Amino acid sequence: MRATFMYGAGDVRVEQVADPVLQQPTDAIVRVVRACVCGSDLHPYHSMPAAEQGQSMGHELIGVVEETGSAVTSVKRGDFVIAPFAFSDNTCTFCRDGVHTSCVHGGFYATPETNGLQADLARIPQADGSLVVVPGVDPATASEELLASLLTLSDVYLTGYHAAYTGRVEPGRTVAVIGDGAVGLSAVLAARQRGAERIVLMGRHTARTDLGRAFGATDVVAERGEEGIAQVLELTGGEGAHVVLEAVGHMPAYEQAYGIVRPGGVISRVGVPQYEDAPVGFGSLFGKNVTLTGGPAPVRAYIEAAVPQVLSGEIEPGRVFDRNVSLDEVPDAYRAMDAREALKVMLRP
Repeated sequence: MRATFMYGAGDVRVEQVADPVLQQPTDAIVRVVRACVCGSDLHPYHSMPAAEQGQSMGHELIGVVEETGSAVTSVKRGDFVIAPFAFSDNTCTFCRDGVHTSCVHGGFYATPETNGLQADLARIPQADGSLVVVPGVDPATASEELLASLLTLSDVYLTGYHAAYTGRVEPGRTVAVIGDGAVGLSAVLAARQRGAERIVLMGRHTARTDLGRAFGATDVVAERGEEGIAQVLELTGGEGAHVVLEAVGHMPAYEQAYGIVRPGGVISRVGVPQYEDAPVGFGSLFGKNVTLTGGPAPVRAYIEAAVPQVLSGEIEPGRVFDRNVSLDEVPDAYRAMDAREALKVMLRP
């Protein structure tokens, strides 16, 4: 089968490798119907040291179950499924608390132990807890739009939703979203779903912020840094936003977040932090009585409620995909996203 590997910054290759096999009785093998490139994949694309051994890539897919281990009971061959970006048993103490990304038997894809999902086939550990069956949909005849929206439930839309959920977005709130990438736009859509009264999207790429407006943004602020902070404060009468959803992961975005949050407000971060030390003292969080929350999205906790929303057409998060290419073209997909020629690229067999 074909699979994607990264050999260093900017060096992505599609190679022929052996098909995956069941390793544990709790595993399943899934034939990939659609996968994609994530914004977080661009972090190693910028900085990964060159290596002779490639790192397998990808953590989002929808697909069809091909084979199951002897202990798997909730999915069967032929089921059309969504695989969350982190696998989990869905039964441990942390999963029961809704923190599936900390599952005691769980883990992440694209690691030495579990290969990535930008491939023709994938081994899914903890298949009973991880895979969610999509009822009544034949992927062979489903529209690209529907497949795209279902694919967002493996990560990007529900990561945006996680930001809004942990940020306690509710009716009457003013929300600021930092970042006009696919996660930031998904956070706009989720904030609107949760009833936010005003949504300020901080982004400077017009095609993306136009989609943000379609998703529910009421205002767009293109400026960054101190100028961007001043713009948001002006829009909010000097008060700031009740909730700030930070979907970038770089220090300037975090600094912008605590500059625009309202006293007593919440900052929810879902952009993977590219830093270790963040200010939490009097001038950033403490002095304003600000709550800091967020983290890796436990999409498995939200996915079953989101599937009917997609199937009914209530939400169309798949609009974040603006390019659809074959798996053989995945190196160009990385390049296009890195160059901001594409917002998010879907991969087909």
